[in-house]
Order: sequence, then C-alpha cells, then structure tokens
Amino acid sequence: MFYFMLFLFVILTSLAVGFLVMPIIIKVLWRAKIGDQPGGRKIHKKFVPSMGGIGFFVAASAAMAIWGWQFPLPDIRYLLGAIGLMFIVGLRDDLVELKASRKLLGQLVAVAMVVVMGDIRIRDLHGFLGIGELHLFVSYGFSAFVLLALTNAFNLIDGLDGLAGSTGLVVSGLLGTWFAFQGLESYAVLSFSFFGGILGFLIFNWHPAKIFMGDTGSLTLGFTLGALVVAFMESNAALPEGASWRFSPVFSSGIALMIYPLYDMARVFTRRILRGQGPMTPDKSHVHHFLMRMGLKHNQVALILVFVQILIVGSVILMKDLSDHIVLPVISAITLGLGFRLDKIAVKYVKKKVSKEPNILSNGKNSNGSKKGNQKSKVSIKDFENTPINYN
Repeated sequence: MFYFMLFLFVILTSLAVGFLVMPIIIKVLWRAKIGDQPGGRKIHKKFVPSMGGIGFFVAASAAMAIWGWQFPLPDIRYLLGAIGLMFIVGLRDDLVELKASRKLLGQLVAVAMVVVMGDIRIRDLHGFLGIGELHLFVSYGFSAFVLLALTNAFNLIDGLDGLAGSTGLVVSGLLGTWFAFQGLESYAVLSFSFFGGILGFLIFNWHPAKIFMGDTGSLTLGFTLGALVVAFMESNAALPEGASWRFSPVFSSGIALMIYPLYDMARVFTRRILRGQGPMTPDKSHVHHFLMRMGLKHNQVALILVFVQILIVGSVILMKDLSDHIVLPVISAITLGLGFRLDKIAVKYVKKKVSKEPNILSNGKNSNGSKKGNQKSKVSIKDFENTPINYN
C-alpha cells in the first residue's frame, strides 16, 4: 500500500510541475516564434508553438529526482541516459532541422545504450514462429530494430491535437500499473513520472491546442515507451507459469500496447511504396487524416483512436492464457478489419459530399441539363491523400 501511495505522489508531482512550467514554455516559444505555421500538410489554422515535450520531460525528470532515490534506479541508469540523449536529438531537430542520417545516428546511439549497455532487449521469442532463444547478436539487432520502429511509429502519429499525448497516457499508465503490481519499482516510477507529465501537457495540447509536443516530445516519449514495452515483454516472459497477470502471448501483448502507432506506420509506408514514393515521403494518408475528412473533430478522432487502442489491449487481456499463434492473428485481423472499414466509410463520405456540391463549370447542371446530383462521383482514396487543403 505504501508504494502505491508513493506512486500516486509521483504522478501528482509530475502533473503539478508540468502544469506550472507549460505556460512559461508557451510564452517563451511564442516570443521566439518557434513552432508550426499553418498550411501544406498542417491541419491547424494559426501559428502554434511546438517543443511542448520540454514540459513533460522536465516534469518527469523532477518527479524522478524527488521520488526515484527510494528505488534501485542504477538498474535503469543507461535507459535514463538514453532518454536524455533522445530528448537532445529531438530538441536539436526542432531548433535546427537535422539531416535524416544524423537524426538516425543519434537514435542508434540511444538505442545501443539501452540494448547493449542497459541489457534491455528481446532474448527469446518463446516458440513464436518456431523460434526460441536468440543468439546474442541477433537479439541485439532485433531489439534495436523493434525499438527504432516503436520510436518512429510513435513520432509519426503526432499530427493531431491530443492524439500522441492520449496514446502515450494510456500506454504509460498501463505499463506503470503492471510494473508496480509485479514489484518492478524502478520501471514503475519512470512510467508514472511520464504519465503525470503527459497529463499536464495534455491540458494545453487538447483541442484547440496551445502547444504541440514537436520532435522534442514525440521522439522522447516514443523512445521511452518503446523501451518500457521491451522491458515489459522480457519481465513478463520471466514470470513463472501461473503468476498473476502473466501474459502467455509475450510478443502479442507488447504489440497490442503500441498497436495504433505500428498499424499507422505500416499503413502509410505501404501506401507510399505502392504509389512509387519513398516510405518517408510526407502526405495526408494517416488514419487521423481520414477520420478528419469524415467530418470528425480533433478531440473526437483522438478519443476514437484511443478507444480502439484500449479495445485491442482489452482483447489481449481476455486471451492472456493463449499463445501468440492465436492472439497475434486475432488482433491483426481486428486491426486490419477496422482499417479496411475506415477506408470504405471515408470514400463513401467523400462521394456523398462531392455529389452535393455544385458543378462550377456548368452552374450546377450537367451537359444534358440535369442536376449534378444525378451524376455519380468517381472518388477514390488516392484523390485526397495529397491534397494541400487544411482539414480543421
């Protein structure tokens, strides 16, 4: 009971610090004109300061400094150092844009600190796809790939008021609770420190946002959550059979926690490659863009996507005694099915909207004199993926 009360104070401390420093950061960024201007791919209509990640990083650091000394933090010293390095990479990219190669190099150093020095890595696939324990260097390589994928997948969803923050809030809260329940206090205090900081940030990032988290926040938060997910997978696998809240589908439980960022990244990369573009080519084919085109508001989109995330995690909890060979296909089918349904609804909505608009060239009539509404509109997903129009 003592530790659970202490974790509550960790959250409250981080929340309070974040709530107090965020207005200062907003004012400083406004005066320095550091932020995002509207236009192009941006879906906001006025200048909004970015680099809000400074706020929740400071808040989480303060909570860790005040309360973390009671826990075996040397166990995660390399993780803490890597989080600090990733924060600097994001901060540098927001202030003066980094080349992709230099940005990746910074990420690789942080990942190496966690995987190699911190020994937070995936050691075993536990029979998934017939694979058991991994060779040391295979484990290093695979873990680094997973951590990079999780970091950048989270970075990609930061395009809507409250979306990345809400997703991070759910993941950090679930992980913190699980770590606390299993007696892994150092990971728990780190999770709850970020939970409180994100909550303080969301007060100012909820629609209409007064500040964005920027790469300073999305890279730092994505990397932190990714490392904690890997730590969760290995800690969960190390539990004895029959232990409370042990998840038999080790791999699937980790994927479920970050299912939305991973799905969105796979989705946009696939679409871009099929169009003959590079996977990192910017466009408006993210899930949140499609939901916005259906007439939903920022807060509605954020709540819907977070609800889907919780739904997937809930389904894994219900199947926690089954194997990855069953659980992973189930959650993959649910996710792909929802994504396919979204595409159909989005296209149907746009067709309906276009059919009601007047034909400018023919003054609302077709060449045969009939009303335009009688003519079927030919609209596909590709027709509005790269539009420069702001959808707010």
